[in-house]
Amino acid sequence: MGLNYLISPGLGEHMLCLDDPSVPLTTQVRCVRSCEAMFRQLLLPRCSSHLSHRDEPGASPLNLVCYMWWDIMPVYGGPHPEDRHALHQAALETMGAILQMNSVACQESALHGLGHWRSAFPEQVEDLVDAFIRSHANTRPELLAYARSASCGCVL
Repeated sequence: MGLNYLISPGLGEHMLCLDDPSVPLTTQVRCVRSCEAMFRQLLLPRCSSHLSHRDEPGASPLNLVCYMWWDIMPVYGGPHPEDRHALHQAALETMGAILQMNSVACQESALHGLGHWRSAFPEQVEDLVDAFIRSHANTRPELLAYARSASCGCVL
């Protein structure tokens, strides 16, 4: 609940700072990049190896917030999209780093986020997802299928 409260604009307003022009862009970028450490230190060791997009039974309660992180967190937008380039790049690079973590839940989260970002950043998303598919050929077939869906922007 606490993590949902932190990132969801419908529950709290904490992450709306990522779309607030009064907050320095360097601070916003640092906030987005810190998500990698949060995933590595909090979610990676505590999430189970269940896929949220398949609603697999027995998942850790943290799996769902992990899965929805990049979908809910307002890391997009701003009055002028060109002013958000550094923030967008930080988010894409952070999702790319999370995609390489040894956790099905974290990888699925990054793929979910990248799938939603595909329409705005097709080449970068395709490159990140293709690299994941090449380097994780022996991972669960369901996760590889989800990666292929993310590459074309077809995620739930």
